[in-house]
Amino acid sequence: MVSVHTVRCSVVMGTAAVSAVAVLTACGGDGSASERTGEGGGRPASAGAEDAVRGGGDPSDGSNPDAEASGEPSAGSSADPQEGGDAYDFTPDPKKVPKSASQARKLTRNASLEPADWTPGMVRHDPYETAGTWPVLADSCVWSRGGMPGHVLDSYTRGIDVPAKGDRGRVQGSVTVTVHRTVEDADREMKDTVQESFRCPGQELGGGQRLDGLMSMHLDRKDVNNADATLFEAGKYTGPGSGGQQEYVWTKSRIGPVTTAVSVKGAEGYGTTDLLRLAAEAGAKLLYRVETELK
Repeated sequence: MVSVHTVRCSVVMGTAAVSAVAVLTACGGDGSASERTGEGGGRPASAGAEDAVRGGGDPSDGSNPDAEASGEPSAGSSADPQEGGDAYDFTPDPKKVPKSASQARKLTRNASLEPADWTPGMVRHDPYETAGTWPVLADSCVWSRGGMPGHVLDSYTRGIDVPAKGDRGRVQGSVTVTVHRTVEDADREMKDTVQESFRCPGQELGGGQRLDGLMSMHLDRKDVNNADATLFEAGKYTGPGSGGQQEYVWTKSRIGPVTTAVSVKGAEGYGTTDLLRLAAEAGAKLLYRVETELK
């Protein structure tokens, strides 16, 4: 089921990549990602708060009893779930695809998540919203923000955290929805993202935040049942209040000309699978909402 490319990347990235295929694709079943795995700002603000400079239940204990009550799919679902693990097959209604910046802004806001939409118990990050700018990774591997490129109609990021509790630290998350002018533009962004991690396996996010040991991989298309394409990135995060080096995961997906991204910066008391569960739940809900906007 997993391609040679995926296997090769999995060997390099270790357990994180293997878990990513299992959790992010989440093929089959109606349970939440945490049930399937058995465990309970990102880069700079754009395409997340990298992607904002990449940047109910209590998320700190791995539970999500309100997953079904939200009326949205759990990780791995789509507006039209594929039976038997078939590859994703959805064509946006041309009349619903944004053609202007104002139409794109409406879609990005409608598709984005608020804290309780992601998982009950999550809270707003400060800053909460980032819009109207684009993250740029310089040759020095330092992120900054500039104006949006011509191929982007709108990009909107919200920062959402899991608050510290007991012996667990504060997990910083972000969700981003970006509307490109064309499918080709969105696909190019997906491909460029993977190259960034190879060019800069260590990246400075600003404010004393840093990512190290970054590795990216595209998931095999036949393993993805809720998007046209999905990629996964993992590495290590350090920053103010992080309590030392922590795990970091980031995912980006595409439906037509729209991309979604979720970043999760780890904290004390959280393992990679915990972060993958959070990323998978947010990613599935974002994609469901994007598909709903485009159908």
